[in-house]
Amino acid sequence: MRDRLAALLAPLVSDLGLELWEIEYNSRAGGGLLRLYIDSAAGITIEDCERVSRAVSAVLDADDPIAGEYTLEVSSPGLDRVLRTREHFARFVGAQVRLETTAPIEGRKRFSGRLAKVGADEIELELDDRTVTIALPKVHKARLIASV
Repeated sequence: MRDRLAALLAPLVSDLGLELWEIEYNSRAGGGLLRLYIDSAAGITIEDCERVSRAVSAVLDADDPIAGEYTLEVSSPGLDRVLRTREHFARFVGAQVRLETTAPIEGRKRFSGRLAKVGADEIELELDDRTVTIALPKVHKARLIASV
């Protein structure tokens, strides 16, 4: 469902001068929850969220890609944002990240360190004592570590 929603909504959000960073959908009794995270180099304002919410609501009502009732939320991805795509990682080379892999690498699945390099299909993460290379398809989840 994520890919279909991204294909439908990313161009619309882009036309508003923003980037569709992430999509989450959770179905539950009584109605689901669709969360869109948007971003821009200038940051995100409440007005940006409102503009995207109005535009996206109209498209979702017309296309009806989600069966049943759901609530739409639009917000910024925040300082500890999820990193999912190669482009996400590339944007934050040099930042501190925390990630979990789908299978153990060098005997472990959880890593925390500085994102040193992003290749075509892998990343390099500098740990305290070494650098580890992780194939992007092996990343189960990753987040920036917010430094405030």
